[in-house]
Amino acid sequence: MTYKNRIIFLVSIIGVLVCAYTVSLILNSNFAGARSSSYVWLDSKSAERTTRIAINAGENQFELAKKTNQWFVLHNGLEFPARHVRIDDFLSVLTTRSAWPVRSSSESTHERLGFNEYSSRVTIYGEYSVLLDLILGNDDIFRNETYFRKAGLNEVRSGDSSLRVYLTGPVTAWYNLRLIPESEGNNLDADSVQRLTVFSGGETQIFSLINRRWEVSGVTVANPSQQAIENYVRSILNLEGDNFVDSVSRDDPMFNDSRITLELGNGRIITIRFSEADEYGKRFAHVNGREYVFSIPIWIAGRIFRDASAFEAQ
Repeated sequence: MTYKNRIIFLVSIIGVLVCAYTVSLILNSNFAGARSSSYVWLDSKSAERTTRIAINAGENQFELAKKTNQWFVLHNGLEFPARHVRIDDFLSVLTTRSAWPVRSSSESTHERLGFNEYSSRVTIYGEYSVLLDLILGNDDIFRNETYFRKAGLNEVRSGDSSLRVYLTGPVTAWYNLRLIPESEGNNLDADSVQRLTVFSGGETQIFSLINRRWEVSGVTVANPSQQAIENYVRSILNLEGDNFVDSVSRDDPMFNDSRITLELGNGRIITIRFSEADEYGKRFAHVNGREYVFSIPIWIAGRIFRDASAFEAQ
């Protein structure tokens, strides 16, 4: 091999080694970046020990408290049942490992990133300790991510901005406003009901499930639509208000106007009493055995009481 060829050969080897080294640096850098981005705020075992969640976000100041495996919203000195599904979804965001890259490790950046005395904050408690104390800063310039940091630490990460929606949305979003709360988890369906009795305006409609078919009495329905009746029964099971009302007593005579009674296959009887519709079509409702009065929005109230013709097969 000539001297010139030897030089070319050695230079080629050096070039290959340099390329390999550069690639390894890039791969290692990406791997390190991925590791620093992958993060979880709260491990799932700690989340299972959660007994209380305190939310402080501007005018939104309330707590979620777990009592005998049931969640309640504590707000303005009142206690209302909470939506378990929403709480589970909220905790899932915090317990799911995903991309939360570090954006700063310096306290000097906190003010610029929106951390101050007015910042939204969520504190999650176990029975004996704080499991997570998380502070929200500003959204990034694209409003796709929000800056977060744990109280007492300088490190700032960014990620899922949906957490801000949970904190700043109306407190009513946390209420379980199902008149029959078990229906939230789809534990009750139309086939759980043996008889549905509807009384309104002096008329009584009775829907009875006999041999897996719905029969109608009290009113004339020549050819009952099984699907229409089943959908109606399901809609009653899933009735949902838009708020709790503490200014109306459940013993108010207004609730003598109309009612719906469901007789379940397990022997339980649920009676829902309704006020008359106001000038806008809105109603109040009370369910036997419950201490709450519900406000029923117009778009739902208009579907509760239906003419017999709605159940005729087409």
